[in-house]
Amino acid sequence: MSVHETEQAPETEPEVDAGPHLSSEPDGRDVVATAAEASALASPPLLVLDTVARHLDEHGIGAGPIEWARIGDGQSNVTFLLRRGDAEVVLRRGPRPPLPPSAHDMLREARIQRLLHAEGYPVAEILSTCEDTEPLGVPFYVMGYLRGDVVTDSLPGRFDDPAQRARLADAAVEALARLHAIDVTTGPLSGFGRPDGYLGRQVSRFRGLWGTVSRRELPLVDAVADRLAAALPATARPALVHGDFRLGNLMFTADATPTVGAVLDWEMSTLGDPLADLGYLAATWSEPGSPATTMELSPVTRLDGFPDRAGLVERYARLTGADAGALPWYQALALWKSAIFSEAIYTRWRAGERPDDTTFAPQLEAGVPQLLEVASGYLDLVPRVTSA
Repeated sequence: MSVHETEQAPETEPEVDAGPHLSSEPDGRDVVATAAEASALASPPLLVLDTVARHLDEHGIGAGPIEWARIGDGQSNVTFLLRRGDAEVVLRRGPRPPLPPSAHDMLREARIQRLLHAEGYPVAEILSTCEDTEPLGVPFYVMGYLRGDVVTDSLPGRFDDPAQRARLADAAVEALARLHAIDVTTGPLSGFGRPDGYLGRQVSRFRGLWGTVSRRELPLVDAVADRLAAALPATARPALVHGDFRLGNLMFTADATPTVGAVLDWEMSTLGDPLADLGYLAATWSEPGSPATTMELSPVTRLDGFPDRAGLVERYARLTGADAGALPWYQALALWKSAIFSEAIYTRWRAGERPDDTTFAPQLEAGVPQLLEVASGYLDLVPRVTSA
């Protein structure tokens, strides 16, 4: 899952098509030229240019020296744009080891995207994978680079028109509904998870994770977990759940009528309850008057033209026929899980493991308790289960 800094006031910005600034020189810390230089560092780098070049050669991807830029705003996996001759590709890898068991499974993420690409769903084309941990210390994959707009705290100038903003929101919901319409009961995608019991496992797994990642006592963690477990909704049907479906993980085409050109970041995807995605999208969708939390990931949606959360949910329900009556439970789940992920970042920062993070992690001292409070507030909208 990706967690992000609290954004500044939303705004529109002039059209810029230059793309990220690429460097031809290693920075000596995250990016080095050779494996020998990598072995001399106290902390392993994220990119070793000569070993990546050999991998690209093996798969016929570009020729010559590599230019690079780190892209994306996630706090979990790491993504680089690479240019090599005429080829522009994206390399995606996990963070520096050691990694928790089963976390940051790059090969699984690549397999899911290959299957979705074959279904005609908008994802980047996977060009190669590397199972061997020798080149970078972790597995990685390479995918095609797509141009488009990713929206978080500012809007390209072409979205000055409120009607275009409404269309952008419609496109996001349509992409989510289309994902959940894919048949996962048969075929290769049927093996990507166990949809039965998905919600209960989410609650028990993340409740257990808190004791691993936190060094402080926050009673609301268990209180919210108890209430979630006591009111588990029934999953109407299984679907492929993205797990981090938000505007910042959607790339919109530059067409006059924007559509979703690609859905990004499949790290959390599995088979489960599709309303978990809708709950997360709604919980992280900003609307006028909503409290600003560390999970307000799309502050631009406060602008005129964007629907509020209720309008977003209504659009999804019309497209899918889903009953979203229990959505507050799913919104509570989304923010409670986000609080636990955020706590892991806060704990690492307190331990000195994020020395360059001077903005996001410090605010989590108060931000995590606030997320738990908002999650608890959503559960106030869910009927309590009482014993006879």
